Amino acid sequence: MYRTHTCGELRLADAGKTVTLSGWVQRTRDLGGMTFVDLRDRYGITQLAFNPGSEVQQALVAQARTLGREFVVQTSGVVTERESKNKNIATGEVEIVVQELNILNEAELPPFTIEDETDGGDEVRAKYRYLDLRRPTVRSNFELRHRMAMEVRNYLSAQRFLEVETPVLIKSTPEGARDFVVPSRMNQGEFYALPQSPQTFKQLLMVAGFDRYFQIVKCFRDEDLRADRQPEFTQIDCEMAFVEREDVLNTFEGLAKHLFSSILKKEFSAPFQRMEYDDAMGLYGSDKPDLRFGMPFVDLTQPSQGKGFKVFDEAELIVGIKAEGIAGWSRKQTDALIDFVKRPQIGSSGIVFVRWGEEGLKSTVDKFYSPDDLQRWADAATMQKGDLLCILAGEQHKTRKQMNELRLHLGDLLGLRDPWNFKPLWVLNFPLLEKDEESGRWHAMHHPFTSPIPEHAHLLESDPGAVKANAYDLVINGTEIGGGSIRIHDRSMQEAMFRVLGFTDEDARYKFGFLLDAFEYGAPPHGGAAFGFDRWVSLFGGRSDIREFIAFPKNNAGRDTMIDAPSRIDDVQLKELGIDVTVNTK
Repeated sequence: MYRTHTCGELRLADAGKTVTLSGWVQRTRDLGGMTFVDLRDRYGITQLAFNPGSEVQQALVAQARTLGREFVVQTSGVVTERESKNKNIATGEVEIVVQELNILNEAELPPFTIEDETDGGDEVRAKYRYLDLRRPTVRSNFELRHRMAMEVRNYLSAQRFLEVETPVLIKSTPEGARDFVVPSRMNQGEFYALPQSPQTFKQLLMVAGFDRYFQIVKCFRDEDLRADRQPEFTQIDCEMAFVEREDVLNTFEGLAKHLFSSILKKEFSAPFQRMEYDDAMGLYGSDKPDLRFGMPFVDLTQPSQGKGFKVFDEAELIVGIKAEGIAGWSRKQTDALIDFVKRPQIGSSGIVFVRWGEEGLKSTVDKFYSPDDLQRWADAATMQKGDLLCILAGEQHKTRKQMNELRLHLGDLLGLRDPWNFKPLWVLNFPLLEKDEESGRWHAMHHPFTSPIPEHAHLLESDPGAVKANAYDLVINGTEIGGGSIRIHDRSMQEAMFRVLGFTDEDARYKFGFLLDAFEYGAPPHGGAAFGFDRWVSLFGGRSDIREFIAFPKNNAGRDTMIDAPSRIDDVQLKELGIDVTVNTK
């Protein structure tokens, strides 16, 4: 037996016991006579004490002085009350007076300190991720992830959902992002795809009569990466038969409330707020608005044009947001806001400011607008003395996106985005389709199995741009946690959807014939949702970067620098697969 107790277990009540511990050396402290070692495992830290009071103890002290950081050791000794107690750790009232010490494995000096706060940069930590995972702050992320996964399963099981695994090697089907593909040795020239989601399989499970399905499942999408996106990620994937939208929303709002209560001890008695997609875009320029603070958009187009200011006169949209209490900001501070919106990824030409200071309303475009004009803007934005109005102008869609970025940036600058203040929101009635202006083709905004809202079903082929989807997203603090829809369960409707998307009958048959055939055998009305588990965990952990909650994540280039993947495969493997590789160097 390597240990009788863990390094986080012993308390003052255990004084006098002879125990055996095993773990990693966190640090050593040689005080001349006494030597102390902090021993760490997953559960905590216990102090080991070496006192050269006898020949045996002198040998142990000498051995202890050879220990380096991250040595793996086993020790036995007596639990004793500490003279100098450490109130910062659970075991801080006791120490082990060591009687035996065995070095199980020596260790090289780690490339960074394995402490709550480390001196390792992101690249070094990623390369030595197995060391980074030893840090208590990192490990606590995975304890949170584990608890959340258990609570998801507990809640859904109590709601009569069955956990069913679906295949990982599937057929490539268009679902919105690029597939990762896997060559088949036994069927050369043909490929599997890794699932972007189990979408068609969960619908088939409803046709199969499973009624309520879920799984916590890996999904794969070959798309550009960012802080809340990885090429492989985890979904809470769910589907229900014989339901309407209200049934789905109530069920998964219940899941969200259960997680808030069981994990964070936060109670939500009132229903989550609901918002139409069109209102979200009009008021916040985003389909995932952060409602922890105000600053809704104010449309100033009508009262701003025809005054000779070319930027406004030629704009499709003129929109403002009111930032309360910052009219006294310096020129340097407002110039920094202009620099922010001019960044290439945002692309605005600048900001018009209106200040309500001691001298009244003043603007950077006073040359073109009278005091009465400024007052009309102030009234529209419900400005008060001390407020600053920020105005952007340009093409409608682009300007709303730019203003959304400015709004969020101001929220950060003003400390309005408290990570522990949660504002859940359902966004409803998205457009079913969006048009690619270059190709003129329609694309599904979510996926091709989303049904129209019932009152728009007859418009699907005659006026597809007017059709709203029977879809919904759960948004918390500006993060899309997940969403879903009521699905198409009728073959004729699904075929009509494929036609609108530009599929020939042959294309639809080749890619989705299995699903269309299944609809011929009694498909029930059904709907569901999928939630980004990594995003949900990171939100509950107070972080925005999901990589901190994934054991072995990829970097922004999609690489695992620890194992150096992706990598080339040898010619023997390529020959078995019947593949020749040509690298595009452009």
